[in-house]
Amino acid sequence: MRAVITVIGKDMVGILAKVSVKCAEKNINVLEVTQSILQDMFAMIMMVDISNSSVPFTEFTDELEQMGREMNLSIHAMHEDIFNAMHTI
Repeated sequence: MRAVITVIGKDMVGILAKVSVKCAEKNINVLEVTQSILQDMFAMIMMVDISNSSVPFTEFTDELEQMGREMNLSIHAMHEDIFNAMHTI
């Protein structure tokens, strides 16, 4: 099972590292990453494998959102099935 993580906010040192560490702590493997800096704004999309996660997906998403609030970023995780359903006509 996979999930999509999005991160948007003012650019600062360590965003990718902190999100990656959070994934590693929960035994979630980062499969792909794309990121851009648009002027001073940071935008990132990660595809992660949640098959071996050590916590329920809802707990992981809550922790990411809390980390985002602490860093003044918008961080969201969405299960791949929901992401695909939203983009299917």
